Amino acid sequence: MHLIVFVDRVYLLAFTFFEESIMNLSALTTDQIIAIAAAATLLIAVAIIAWAVSRRRTERLRAQFGPEYDRTVAQVGGRSKAEARLTERSERVHKLAIRPLTSAERDRFADEWSRVQTHFVDAPAGAVAEADQLLGDVMATCGYPVGDFEQRAADISVDHPVVVQNYRAAHNIALRHASGQASTEELRRAMIHYRALFDDLVGMPRPVESRLVDSDVVVDDRTGRTVIHPQRRAS
Repeated sequence: MHLIVFVDRVYLLAFTFFEESIMNLSALTTDQIIAIAAAATLLIAVAIIAWAVSRRRTERLRAQFGPEYDRTVAQVGGRSKAEARLTERSERVHKLAIRPLTSAERDRFADEWSRVQTHFVDAPAGAVAEADQLLGDVMATCGYPVGDFEQRAADISVDHPVVVQNYRAAHNIALRHASGQASTEELRRAMIHYRALFDDLVGMPRPVESRLVDSDVVVDDRTGRTVIHPQRRAS
């Protein structure tokens, strides 16, 4: 039984117990009154302990998942269900053989990202697709199962709860592009979102010379094409 439901039932039981005991107090012996008081004290103690455990669990999950906690509460329609789902998710991921990348792997993936990022200038849609694929490769190398998107996002949220929001935002833009609804500017934002997760997964600082998509690539209002900012090109 979930702790929150348990606490509610304990409070109800204690209230009913007190009400019935007070009504029949005149017919009770001293020993019976002492037994009732002891039982009532025990019920209250159990309720307080259960409430405290439930509160600590909520605080722990909020601290672990951050914005993902509130998102899950809104998604499932209640705190109890959300906490059960997040706990199950955390237990599942902790059973996986997740590992950090080696130095060689980090360097290889960083080089691949630089190539994808440069590709964005001439082919934004293709670069977004390549970025998504690259992230899948990074996840697989780290030990995450590469299933459907929602499962990947759920797994990533356990250890990367903040940037998983970027991952979802980028995925949504990619879906919009597939249906012909995403602009070039939105694709640029998708690359920025993908980069946030990439940096977190790879675990290395972003070199200045590779920050092309975030600030250097802009959309020409006259032609609609992506171009390198003139000041960056000159440098």
